Amino acid sequence: MKKNLVAALVLCCLIFSGCGGSKKTELTILAAASLTDVCAQLKAEYEKENPDVKLLFSFGGSGALQAQIEAGAPCDLFISAATKQMKALTDKNLMEEGSVKNLLENKVVLIIPKNSSLKISTFYDLTLPQVKMIAVGEPASVPAGQYTKAICEKLGSWEIVSKKANYASDVRTVLSWVEEAACNCGIVYATDAAVSQKIRVAAQAPQGSCPPVIYPVGIVKASRRKAAARKFEDFLFSKRVSEIYSNAGFKLAF
Repeated sequence: MKKNLVAALVLCCLIFSGCGGSKKTELTILAAASLTDVCAQLKAEYEKENPDVKLLFSFGGSGALQAQIEAGAPCDLFISAATKQMKALTDKNLMEEGSVKNLLENKVVLIIPKNSSLKISTFYDLTLPQVKMIAVGEPASVPAGQYTKAICEKLGSWEIVSKKANYASDVRTVLSWVEEAACNCGIVYATDAAVSQKIRVAAQAPQGSCPPVIYPVGIVKASRRKAAARKFEDFLFSKRVSEIYSNAGFKLAF
């Protein structure tokens, strides 16, 4: 009886040991909120090709994600909506040397609710008295807000626009406020506007009014899964996923 019990216990140990051996590698990726939809497609494609890997995405304003990495939050890769946040992390030696590369490019657009009667067609119109509240990403931490400020400063309208601004923690919150008509209008990326049926694009940012909207990616130096992270980063630059980017409205930056 005892021999049978011991044999059963050994068999259970072997079974559980085998299960443990097949545990998936988990990669944590901090990504700009404007990448939410495209990353869902990348996740599905990559996990289909690599069933032993599980991708865990966390989305937010790039500045807030930068702060998380600086605070030591466990993660493997970072995809920012601007080069500013990535440079700050690189300067602090928090990104793996040689891993930071420009991945995508976007455009900044002015949006209004689909059924709005507001007649605006340029960024200059943000100073008009009928524009009461503008949804804007927080310039201190949200790249879309930083681009908005740069555009308005270039046009000489930031002093007026900033007084009408309702600041959001990320660009998708800006989008939702305009969708709900909680604000008269808002500034988002062209790819954000493309995923919503509840808004319409009133204008694109004037040429040269802000720096190019570049999305860099890099491996976090503290990552404990660098080999898996490098493999996923290589996937992001592969030809087979370029169609995913273009269908979402992004341009390649490499």
